[in-house]
Amino acid sequence: MKWMLGRRPSPAMVIAVIALFISLSGVSYGVATGFIDSREIQNNQVRSVDIRNNEIRTKDLRNNQVRGIDIRNSTIQSRDIAINAVRGEDVKEDTLAKVPSALLADSATTADNATSVSSLKIIPVTTVAEGADPVVLATHGPLTLSGVCASGPTAQLTVSTTEDQSAATGTNTAVNQGPSDPKIANGFVEQDLTVAASPFQIAELLPAGMSVRAYAVTTASAFAPSGKGFSGDIAMFSDSTGADSCRFHGSLALQG
Repeated sequence: MKWMLGRRPSPAMVIAVIALFISLSGVSYGVATGFIDSREIQNNQVRSVDIRNNEIRTKDLRNNQVRGIDIRNSTIQSRDIAINAVRGEDVKEDTLAKVPSALLADSATTADNATSVSSLKIIPVTTVAEGADPVVLATHGPLTLSGVCASGPTAQLTVSTTEDQSAATGTNTAVNQGPSDPKIANGFVEQDLTVAASPFQIAELLPAGMSVRAYAVTTASAFAPSGKGFSGDIAMFSDSTGADSCRFHGSLALQG
């Protein structure tokens, strides 16, 4: 016994004992001092139950590492998106419904309430030489509105139809004219326009007296039994200053 107590341990034995002590108490020492790092944690051992709720923050996440597969479906809401952050390229167009206020505007060119107007026909300035063939200004269904420049020159509007029992009229054609000629003062009306009677003259304008120019606006309209019709204002201009021509322009609302 005295022999054992009096004998000193070898250096190798001391080192072995120290290594054993460190291996057995290293983790406990780390826990006691609060210095546990990733080296003390076995890979794939930390789980969600080991993390306190609401403790993981943006500074703990590597940039550009959270992906779509990491987010539960239907959990992102409008409050999670910055204002004005979603743009057109982020939206699939064919998934969008029609804007409610535009449901009635599919066939309106420009109108506040266009439920009965299918389109607006703009007639640009159209020049017809005196004695030339009539020029078609607008066509809608069986109805055709034409501009004529007769001798004078005399600006005229005619309506033709391919459907019997149509109707056509023109008004306000009197310029530099007195009431002695009701045909010019009041316009023309045909309540039973047939194919055989087409084209029918609905308006006429010619310079009066010593005048070489005349200008007026007529309200032209026509209707066919099939429901097609048009109405609008057509301006007529007669010029005998050497050009000897007529001009027409205006707009028509096409119905049916």
